[in-house]
Amino acid sequence: MILEQELKGKTLSPQEVRSILKTDNKEIVELCKRASILPRKNSKGQTYFSYEEVKNLRKVQAMKGAAMPPAAAAKQPSAIMNILASLKDMETKLSNRISKIIDEKLEGMDEVVVELIRCKTDNETLRQKIIDLNKEIYQLKNDLNSYKPVGLGFYKKKEKHVWE
Repeated sequence: MILEQELKGKTLSPQEVRSILKTDNKEIVELCKRASILPRKNSKGQTYFSYEEVKNLRKVQAMKGAAMPPAAAAKQPSAIMNILASLKDMETKLSNRISKIIDEKLEGMDEVVVELIRCKTDNETLRQKIIDLNKEIYQLKNDLNSYKPVGLGFYKKKEKHVWE
């Protein structure tokens, strides 16, 4: 019982599976198809099988001589085709629905982008006007400071020297 629990958690490499089943990779692939087992890959991308999967592969290998009943063989392909068709239809519907939702959400984005560009341009223009007005204020303050009172409400403009 303990040995069986330890074996359940163990993973086997394809090389180990080949030696256990005494077969080659091609037959292992066939056995996996018959048993509906998909080999898994670890984080390093290496293929591995569980102990239970190898037990199932061994059973399928032992039953290899026995064929499937004709009724089951006839139903299986049409059932698989129906499932595949349903999946394809579902995929198409989902894609169309997602595309429609994205188109609706992005519908007004062109106008928003144009408006943002216009606002940015206006912002830069206003920033340049502020810079120009600050320069003008500075010049006007200098001109105002060049007038000195002489009395009785009269002012005299002081001459500016070149070095000032």
